[in-house]
Amino acid sequence: MNRYFAAVAPLVLLTASGCAAPFQANVSRFQQLPAPQGQTFAVVADDPRLAGGLEFSQYARMVEDRLAGYGYTRAIDPASANLVVRFDYGVDGGRERVRRVPGGGFGYGFGHRPLGFGYGWGGYRPFYGYGRRHFVYGWDDPFLYGSSFYDEVESYTVYESRLSMRIDRRGGGSVFEGTAQARSTDNDLTTLVPNLVEALFTGFPSNTGKTVRITLAPPERRR
Repeated sequence: MNRYFAAVAPLVLLTASGCAAPFQANVSRFQQLPAPQGQTFAVVADDPRLAGGLEFSQYARMVEDRLAGYGYTRAIDPASANLVVRFDYGVDGGRERVRRVPGGGFGYGFGHRPLGFGYGWGGYRPFYGYGRRHFVYGWDDPFLYGSSFYDEVESYTVYESRLSMRIDRRGGGSVFEGTAQARSTDNDLTTLVPNLVEALFTGFPSNTGKTVRITLAPPERRR
């Protein structure tokens, strides 16, 4: 009985925290960024279709705040900025995936557990047998003997989101190129882009030529 609840407890916690799961992104950075010494910068849309939009402006301010926090200065006149920050983001149309999940119902099967009696998921499950392999019956319990004839197949959509940022010197010459990529079951850019921005600036500007996995705590735990 104790062993059963010890095995189930982590799964219960995982399910309970699923609505506030950590955000993970793969971040790549290549940089020769000069140390801040009064350089001014301006953030512009790398995709002309985003330029001037309210949504882009909101995300651009997040990038501006990050760079200002590292000691760079917002340009009063973007045309004269020392550094031009080209910023882009997006999410694809998603791809369908399927997975098998335990179903309920009365069934039987084989499992691996010592001889004796115990409780299964959904009710009392007596079982008997010899050695480690035994016959079980009662309410379907995937924790005892794995998948059964009552498993269900469900589909879900996985989206891939991407954020890219390039910093050029005025007059030419790139000093920073970075990307942050993530997979999620949500395609809401108002959630994805702020997370991607934070992932890209975690450890900024970082060592050049490395791809790292960045894990961000759920929003309520970042405060």
